Amino acid sequence: MTPRFYGVVGRFETPDALLEAIRCLRRRDRHLRLEAYAPYAVEGLSEALDLPRGKVPLFTLIGGVLGGASGFFMQWYAAVVSFPVNIGGRPLNSWPMFIPVTFEMTILGAALAAVLGMLAVSGLPRLHHPIFDAPCFGLATRDRYFLCLRPPPGMPGPAPAKQYREVLESLGATASDEVWT
Repeated sequence: MTPRFYGVVGRFETPDALLEAIRCLRRRDRHLRLEAYAPYAVEGLSEALDLPRGKVPLFTLIGGVLGGASGFFMQWYAAVVSFPVNIGGRPLNSWPMFIPVTFEMTILGAALAAVLGMLAVSGLPRLHHPIFDAPCFGLATRDRYFLCLRPPPGMPGPAPAKQYREVLESLGATASDEVWT
């Protein structure tokens, strides 16, 4: 299997330098594929990267609605169809009695859908990522900030690698390296 070019990763010393580099790159080209890595949450990073809205809230809503509907249907079926018991002349479909279980099933369905949706959207579990092979990338969990420039989809070969390295170093990256898959 021949290695494929993944991108160029640059190392920055401070979060402000990382954010400024991202803003400069976004001003130059809105459609650049950028990935940023930091040891902790950096305020303004997701806005600077211009990340799309996540799909996890939609999964959570759908899971909650399905969980609540299935909880209500399960109780309704048991009380009205499967085993109807007339107690004191009360109606078989006494919906106020079904509210607590319906609520709990809504919460359960939403929580499960949120976790499974998060795993599906983020591509987890992923045991290896090409960026892990970049020199000094272990510092991303301690005290350094990394920015990866990726070529547009469909571009063959490492054509923009030298250009990306020059751009990153001109924006203040202390080091830049090519990443291959």
